[in-house]
Amino acid sequence: MILEDLYRLLRAGHVQAQGIVDTLTQPLVVLDQVFCVTNANNAFIDAFKVDRDDILGRSLFSLGNGEWDIADLRTLMAEIIPKTAAVVGYEVTHNFQTIGKRTFLVDARRLVHPDNNSTSILVVFEDVTESNRERAESDIILAETRHRMKNLFSVIRALAMQTQTEGYTAKEYRDAFLGRIDLALRAQEIAPGEASADLSALLDAAVTATGGNRIHIEAGPSTTLPSSKVLPVSMMFHELTTNALKYGALSVPEGRVRLSWRIEESDGLTMLVCEWREEHGPTVRPPVHRGYGTELITATAKHLGGSAEQRFDARGLIANIKLPV
Repeated sequence: MILEDLYRLLRAGHVQAQGIVDTLTQPLVVLDQVFCVTNANNAFIDAFKVDRDDILGRSLFSLGNGEWDIADLRTLMAEIIPKTAAVVGYEVTHNFQTIGKRTFLVDARRLVHPDNNSTSILVVFEDVTESNRERAESDIILAETRHRMKNLFSVIRALAMQTQTEGYTAKEYRDAFLGRIDLALRAQEIAPGEASADLSALLDAAVTATGGNRIHIEAGPSTTLPSSKVLPVSMMFHELTTNALKYGALSVPEGRVRLSWRIEESDGLTMLVCEWREEHGPTVRPPVHRGYGTELITATAKHLGGSAEQRFDARGLIANIKLPV
């Protein structure tokens, strides 16, 4: 074999090897013993927005006017590589001038030659910036979901503990409990997370699903409630609606309820005043004992810093609920 034939074989082998390297989709560079770039594939050129002629023969750490002088990358090359034949998945994050902040998993290994005397290092970069971002977003969503589920279960447990059992049949308890759970879910839809809620929408969701069109809501001034008050306020008016269906105006076909609100100033505080007025129902008599509904409404209003008063007028129940806004 003459020298020209040997040269052609070597050149063909080089071209073939270069072709294989360029077909790889992950950015790849080959470094010599002093970490100078001896080869780079097209994926590396495209990923890092560099020119091949500008990087061949130069130290990896001097590329991009020195922006490749990355402490983690130097540690990988100078300390880890000499101690082991390969490193897989070494994470490097850096803010590049041309492509911005990116995170790469770096695989580095010595090139294996038959004489086992290779000093070249093959370095592959896997861009995991987007996958890391998506994973972080998924973790945030999962944590928020767990937090909300925990809160929801706490609400359901509280509803179960507060729903009256004495004198109730199993069916009555079930219906009352499920009604309150349904209300809690509707309140979550009105004000998800930390959002506030429009009072008009809140009252509509709290009473019309149960009382239907026989509850007339007379719109008052535009009022917004913080998320912390959405469920308690919903519970109070749901309780008034339930009692009206059982014992009050809504227990007869001709019965009606008027619900209105206004804003008042009292002792330097801005108060929301809601009035619940039942009409055309059966004759009302004051109860002998304060029932669960009355206790819930009174205690909830007090907890929110306000008050609740119920007047058992013979023509129909009148309830006034005052809350600071």
